[in-house]
Amino acid sequence: MNADVATVFLVDDDESFLTSVARLFRASGMLVKPFSSAADFLAQRPPEAAGCVVADLQMPGMSGIELQEALAKSKNPLPIVFLTGQGDIPTSVKAMRHGAEDFLTKRAPKEELIAAVNRALERDARDRKVRIRRRELSARFETLTPREREVLAHVLRGQLNRQIAAALGIDERSVKRHRTSLMHKLQVQSVAELAQLAVEAGIGGR
Repeated sequence: MNADVATVFLVDDDESFLTSVARLFRASGMLVKPFSSAADFLAQRPPEAAGCVVADLQMPGMSGIELQEALAKSKNPLPIVFLTGQGDIPTSVKAMRHGAEDFLTKRAPKEELIAAVNRALERDARDRKVRIRRRELSARFETLTPREREVLAHVLRGQLNRQIAAALGIDERSVKRHRTSLMHKLQVQSVAELAQLAVEAGIGGR
């Protein structure tokens, strides 16, 4: 299975339902990979798999909610759409609060299910771009020396070179040298660009 191709991971212990829903998704042009348990899915999915999960809420062993929690803790938190044999408002509220894309009964019109899955796939594509961008930026920041990191923190606080020099106990010329080096490594031309890059990378100027 190509991890770069968006896949609908279908998880349900009801074999007949698994087969029929997989057929529905394939007829809609989706790539589908069915699993009869949450444990099997977690054990077999590629670490960087793109796509979404469509899971039954109540399953033997690991439940749908427990699967959602496991996905949320992973480095690849795929969006999840829940299906259930009967409505359960408290559980649906919990699922949605924890980021589920949708919560549908198994009797929901197929158009609703397909629409929910398409939203989940689109969400995964957006989230994946953000994660890839953040990893790329983190790699840039990793090239900074400890001193450059110190200077960076002060720059992000809006301090001037002379203020940074006084705070770090070094001369102003050294501050300028470190600033030039870190700007080059991070591929930015201005403090405004630097600040935006830090925001994208999840780095603050504390």
